[in-house]
Amino acid sequence: MKRREAIMPLLKDPEVEVRLAAARALEKLEAAESLEEVFERLKRGDRATKVAAIYALGQIGGAKVLPVLFYCAGRSEEDIKCAAIRVLGEVELPEAVPVLMGQLKEPAPEVRAAAIEALSHYRDPALVPRLLPFLDENDGMVDAEAALALGRIGDASLAEPLMKLVNSPHERTRAAAATALSLLP
Repeated sequence: MKRREAIMPLLKDPEVEVRLAAARALEKLEAAESLEEVFERLKRGDRATKVAAIYALGQIGGAKVLPVLFYCAGRSEEDIKCAAIRVLGEVELPEAVPVLMGQLKEPAPEVRAAAIEALSHYRDPALVPRLLPFLDENDGMVDAEAALALGRIGDASLAEPLMKLVNSPHERTRAAAATALSLLP
């Protein structure tokens, strides 16, 4: 509070540079306070509150939220795990990739699908060999996410395996295949 009170008058400084620095400093202070509030909700809240707190961590962003997201991604509760995985994709920090890759081995299709979708944010061609096998899931969820992820990565050599999915019995997979094919160069 004292730091904020010390900075507030600088918002009216005659120099633009000082006003901008003060605004940025206040944003940082508010983010730090918000982070503490989010941690508290994660500790004490019910499941819905915890999931909301995980998404709030994504809004805060930065490497400082990674340890908590890694912990949540390892939890047994599927909704908490999936929320953390999705946010790890949104923050797009390379340190999250190994954790997301580990989630590809999870038995729950919802978790694997969330991990594939999260990895698609990284658009890394090195992920192609790891994601390609998921096109054969034939479940309307994991295969659809794999198709979209591969489309986002954008390797033209993926057209053939993606074209096979347009005849899937699953509506979601067919739609994902069409979208993925349109994303390829």
